[in-house]
Amino acid sequence: MASELIHRNQTTQKSSPNISPGTPSSPVRNWKTPFRYVAQKQRFFFVLVGIAIAALFFNSFPVSTSSLSQELSGGGGGAGLIAGSVSGLGAESSEVTRRVLYEAYTEGFRGRNVAAAGKVPLGLKKKNLRIVVTGGAGFVGSHLVDRLIARGDSVIVVDNFFTGRKENLMHHFGNPKFELIRHDVVEPILLEVDQIYHLACPASPVHYKFNPTNVVGTLNMLGLAKRVGARFLLTSTSEVYGDPLQHPQVETYWGNVNPIGVRSCYDEGKRTAETLTMDYHRSLGIEVRIARIFNTYGPRMCIDDGRVVSN
Repeated sequence: MASELIHRNQTTQKSSPNISPGTPSSPVRNWKTPFRYVAQKQRFFFVLVGIAIAALFFNSFPVSTSSLSQELSGGGGGAGLIAGSVSGLGAESSEVTRRVLYEAYTEGFRGRNVAAAGKVPLGLKKKNLRIVVTGGAGFVGSHLVDRLIARGDSVIVVDNFFTGRKENLMHHFGNPKFELIRHDVVEPILLEVDQIYHLACPASPVHYKFNPTNVVGTLNMLGLAKRVGARFLLTSTSEVYGDPLQHPQVETYWGNVNPIGVRSCYDEGKRTAETLTMDYHRSLGIEVRIARIFNTYGPRMCIDDGRVVSN
């Protein structure tokens, strides 16, 4: 008897292996369920609203004809092509005209780096730059700071006040676009800027003989330009020509410099700075400028710096 019961249980398990006690049977799908879902919670109303918005959008911006599309794609979306396409429409429809201008503008700007082209789209304000000026408290640097702030840029002045003076910048104190940092560029500094104007260097014989010029500051600023991708400007000097044998000097003239003279610390220092600047440009692609400044004079110039006009 026991063996017969065991046999019946095994037969039952084999015939229905997936059915366990308490498992409900699978629900029967009703064809009315989707309609009930749409009718609940005002879902049908929102469907109608979506259809109305879509219809309004496509009526406002109708698709242009195939001939216009071919003409736009063939011309590249230039300004002359836009004018030609619109004038060819005549008085057909103002909606089609708007659609043509819309398509031409999107195609013209698609895939282009507007900033790299150096052009600002109409209606967009030019971005104000964030600029660091080393030696900005000096004679030339302070006037440069005035010019940059006047055009709307934000300026960070880095100066150790070896030859510069705070009085040259006091009229900018309190301006939110102006910052002043007391720092020697011989030590590295980390800043986020768009452009670097490197003027930090004693320029008169009285000062550079007391503190011989070195190229470490230029190297640090070039490293900063590389790190943040900033444009770099080096203010060089006419002393790179040394005691020139050619008058006036042209930029292709290599100069006549005494490498062991009393002025060589300044002359060779600036020549090395120019070399580093061009090496960073050629090897790393840094955008650079070099300005060789000759004798300069004007307001805020030290009266005892030992140069020609002041003397």
